[in-house]
Amino acid sequence: MYQHGVKNTLKGGAVVFGASAIFLLAAPEVFLDLLGFESNPELIWSMRMIGITLVALAGNMWQNSKLNNNASGIKFVGRVMFISALALGVLTIFIPAELTPFSVIYAAIGLAFALLYLINLIRK
Repeated sequence: MYQHGVKNTLKGGAVVFGASAIFLLAAPEVFLDLLGFESNPELIWSMRMIGITLVALAGNMWQNSKLNNNASGIKFVGRVMFISALALGVLTIFIPAELTPFSVIYAAIGLAFALLYLINLIRK
């Protein structure tokens, strides 16, 4: 059943986004450096804002993974997350800085989640 796969992918994504959120909130300068960006107060502030947003997203992903009687809701969330994970992976590849190993790994993680969502959505 595709729902089980989508739910597990949501849980995994919630953990990854939750960890990213903590990283962005605690050490945005390090995150920026790993992406190949120079730190400045504006980018540090932006990274922390993204971190707060990822806290909310991770919580919603985890909660949606617990839905038991709403197949259309799980399918909708899976589609949204497929598009979001794909976009995150592609945008990371086209980062306006020289690609670093961290950037490539981060993009690969996003694209891997997109693939997992797609597989689970098309599975009968």
